Amino acid sequence: MINNNDVKMIAPILFQPQELNPREDDHRQREDEVQSLRIDILKHFQSLGLPANLEESTSTVSKEAIRTSHRLQKLEIFQHEREALAPYWEHLLTYFANGSEVQPNLINPELIPVISGDETGYLFRMAALLWSVPVSKGYGRRMRYLVLDHSNGKLIGIFALGDPVFNLNARDSWIGWNVNDRKERLVHMMDAYVVGAVPPYSQILGGKLVASLIGSEEISRDFTNKYSQSEGIISKQHKTARLALVTVTSALGRSSLYNRLKLTSVDEHNEKQPLVELLKIGSTRGYGHFHLSNSLFDRLRELLVEAKHPYASGHKYGEGPNWRWRVIRVGLKEIGLDEDLIRHGIIREVYAMPMATNFREFLCGETSDINLHRPTAIEISKTALDRWVLPRALREPEYRTFRRSTIEELMHQE
Repeated sequence: MINNNDVKMIAPILFQPQELNPREDDHRQREDEVQSLRIDILKHFQSLGLPANLEESTSTVSKEAIRTSHRLQKLEIFQHEREALAPYWEHLLTYFANGSEVQPNLINPELIPVISGDETGYLFRMAALLWSVPVSKGYGRRMRYLVLDHSNGKLIGIFALGDPVFNLNARDSWIGWNVNDRKERLVHMMDAYVVGAVPPYSQILGGKLVASLIGSEEISRDFTNKYSQSEGIISKQHKTARLALVTVTSALGRSSLYNRLKLTSVDEHNEKQPLVELLKIGSTRGYGHFHLSNSLFDRLRELLVEAKHPYASGHKYGEGPNWRWRVIRVGLKEIGLDEDLIRHGIIREVYAMPMATNFREFLCGETSDINLHRPTAIEISKTALDRWVLPRALREPEYRTFRRSTIEELMHQE
């Protein structure tokens, strides 16, 4: 266990805290709060396997440490959501199929937009509890979908698109745009922050089917209808937004879901034409905030609120993932901890799905016209079923033994 004396021994990751400008009469109480938070953060990071002496390590967090962090966050989220969804829980369970209810040759995917506060929103939240990593609520603009099997009314999977981060070197280098291009045209992009299938569909490569549907005409059209008159997050200028590109990042290392995701069709000349494709465009590693619990983040933010720091309540760039990361870095510095505590060093693969044939020219400002011709969800579904789902179901029929009564148990697993 770490106590006050232990904190003094962890010299490499401590330095003199910055002044939080407290009132004179509660200075001691504020210092006690800072000391308590500092100790709790160090306890948390050591429980994840972060060495007490960063000089003796690579100062990175192992994958196992990250999985431990995810388990803690998942439990915290599950307990909250289980209570919040309790009135609807048993009914929502009926949307999950038993294996015997899935007939692969009859699967008929249907895109259902999610609306917060109604049954679609509750079902999305429940399904997200099955993910092996905590699912973000998304930032800024947000488009969430259920993928239902029209043949039996059961849930195949979910996906959600949100605002992309402003700085992502792998993406920006691949596109080839400059800072001004990015500032002006990032509005034409979205990031898929959750994608996948739920069991038993996940056992027959339903996740690849779900991911492919992101590239459909329906998603492109929904984006245009919803955000065609958008205001830039940074510039605050009104822009005619068109969905040119969608990015997605793997959770940990290589992704079997996103890797080699490509569908083609044959045209009237018997030549193959691309329907949808996820292109691996690079990788990212280094800093992140996922291994700091929500409760510790809230305590850090509260200290910044009391110090009247501008990051505490958001800032001019919005309350996105970059904002949370900045709050943690500033908060750690304020309480005398090294910012390198949020360095994890885990490689994450970055993928991109073009939504227009001339997406690069459009994003780089070389043309103001964009070719948004997309295949329909029906076209994509038929091809994906033939390419992935039907062959897997034939080779591995074990999905038929799945019972939806095990869903809640799966939510507790890694």
